[in-house]
Amino acid sequence: MFKKILIANRGEIACRVAASARRMGVRTVAVYSDADAGAKHVQACDEAVHIGGSAPKDSYLRWERILEAAQATGAEAVHPGYGFLSENEDFAQACADAGLVFIGPPPSAIRAMGLKAASKQLMEKAGVPLVPGYHGADQDPQLLQREADRIGYPVLIKASAGGGGKGMRLVERSEDFAAALASCQREAINSFGDDAVLVEKYVLRPRHIEIQVFGDTQGNCVYLFERDCSVQRRHQKVLEEAPAPGMTHALRQKMGEAAVAAARAVNYVGAGTVEFIVEQPGGYDQPEAMKFYFMEMNTRLQVEHPVTEAITGEDLVAWQLRVASGLPLPKRQDELRIIGHAIEARICAENPDNGFLPATGSLHVYRKPECTSFEIGDVRVDDGVREGDAISPFYDSMIAKLIVRGDTREQALARLDAALAATRIVGLSTNVQFLRHVVGSSAFAAARLDTALIEREKPVLFQQQRLPLAQAVAAAVAQVLQGERTQEGADPFSRRDGWRSHGVAERRWDFQRGESSTAARLRYLHDGALQLCVGDGEAAVQGLLDWQPRADGGLEVQFGGQRLRAQVHGLGEQLHVFAPQGAAVLGLADPLAHAGDVHSEGGRLTAPMPGKVVSFAVKAGDKVAKGQPLAVMEAMKMEHTIAAPGDGVVAELLYAPGDQVAEGAELLRIQT
Repeated sequence: MFKKILIANRGEIACRVAASARRMGVRTVAVYSDADAGAKHVQACDEAVHIGGSAPKDSYLRWERILEAAQATGAEAVHPGYGFLSENEDFAQACADAGLVFIGPPPSAIRAMGLKAASKQLMEKAGVPLVPGYHGADQDPQLLQREADRIGYPVLIKASAGGGGKGMRLVERSEDFAAALASCQREAINSFGDDAVLVEKYVLRPRHIEIQVFGDTQGNCVYLFERDCSVQRRHQKVLEEAPAPGMTHALRQKMGEAAVAAARAVNYVGAGTVEFIVEQPGGYDQPEAMKFYFMEMNTRLQVEHPVTEAITGEDLVAWQLRVASGLPLPKRQDELRIIGHAIEARICAENPDNGFLPATGSLHVYRKPECTSFEIGDVRVDDGVREGDAISPFYDSMIAKLIVRGDTREQALARLDAALAATRIVGLSTNVQFLRHVVGSSAFAAARLDTALIEREKPVLFQQQRLPLAQAVAAAVAQVLQGERTQEGADPFSRRDGWRSHGVAERRWDFQRGESSTAARLRYLHDGALQLCVGDGEAAVQGLLDWQPRADGGLEVQFGGQRLRAQVHGLGEQLHVFAPQGAAVLGLADPLAHAGDVHSEGGRLTAPMPGKVVSFAVKAGDKVAKGQPLAVMEAMKMEHTIAAPGDGVVAELLYAPGDQVAEGAELLRIQT
């Protein structure tokens, strides 16, 4: 076994690898960029080496710096994590040339599976079923258009060297193909340095099911069952679970054996994932009719590997270290068993109600559910951040992975919802409440799964408010009053308890939730009770308000005959209310502070997040219509199209392609 390894990655996967290495008595070396100088993964390792600037191309993609760091610290092996250099055959070969063990497959296996088109040709020879498509080397745009027309729409354009949902476009009409191809190729170049693509038939009602495989240097290879990763947005996974709901024993065995055959075809060593598109021609209730097609093989550890660990009881990182050091696999195929059901939720900095636009900012509040080992309580959080850390535009938007296990899928769902309810993040937009909406939806609960679930279930997943407004306002008012109580001294004249020698004292607050506002009026009654009225007219909710502080810093709020257990965190002019039912963000503005504000934006069009301007689709003087694409920005490794908010004429472009812009920067002006 190794004595010391270098982890050529950052964030939660670097922390994850370091944890297993520590349990095995292996020392670790972290590498970090300028932006990550104080990051959690740096503290998690025994040593740390600075390797360059904040952008990945200046640090985590500079393998010469990483190799120098490994040699300088005496590391014997390099663990690449996932992303960055994990599937780079040249880096794997450079490690070997430098006398370092690459904790992953041999370069030849990465090469064989790295290009989607070539790997599909290889799988075709091995007899693995493929989705109809074009996987050729000729990348002439007109040829690709003709092939797409021949295959029939909808089609999927995919970067041949891609992965992780990047460099992928769904095209439903022939006239949209050219623009989608250009965008896909730009993203592929930026992410992988290769703009080659393949075109495939888009399978209707598809499920995304992948098989975890493992090989060793003695020629052994096993599969550790499957994961269902069908719930996706922007072709990127949101929820993953194991085993796949509705999977029959016969289909599991066929897919597992096909995955092992794929791995053996390239002499695979280490952890890998063979991904399949599964067609459901008989509908959700006929799993025996499902057909599977090879999609790709990821020659690395996957983000969602913890659900496989949860149902097998195995530490896959420990397996990686064993295999890389030359030891055989710790178990044979007939020794592996499925225990219960596990689900992983990816908690990301993004705004689901605004097209899942990535968000940046600081984690002013970051509270996690109580975590225990899988053997004790079946709740686990993998992350690479701490309260107070910043989510920057340089890296992926994922904050943490929340993993739960239960004896049944129903139990796992209940545990996941409870764990999400206990997750509190303040400082930037996240998808936590959206994840609760998905988990609580009838479609997900009934395992009616396919990759279009989020799009199909839009009415019940977006703009949903599970926490009633009146209850959220009551908790916010209680928090304001509790704060006043704790700040008051013994001086009776400083007390704000509403005492009057005659009459009844009344206070008013105006709260903003989303686009709507509501008033809250509090009356101090003579017997010391507090009467709260939320809203106006027939919709108003009225009742006595009382509360008690809780040991965990929250409040037990009584209002209108209902009890609410709440945590309220203030940030600026906002109060963030968290409760088991849901969460709410309430604006509580000081009118005097904004008396001079000008709210009209006129014809300004601003950047919705920090990033780089990729291109403009218009020039000064062009007429534009509402919804017309105007510009493309790149942030957090993804492209985002910015459309015209209304009809008008472009007056001026204020930036050029390639420029870095801050959130809120004015990109161009439109005369309306």
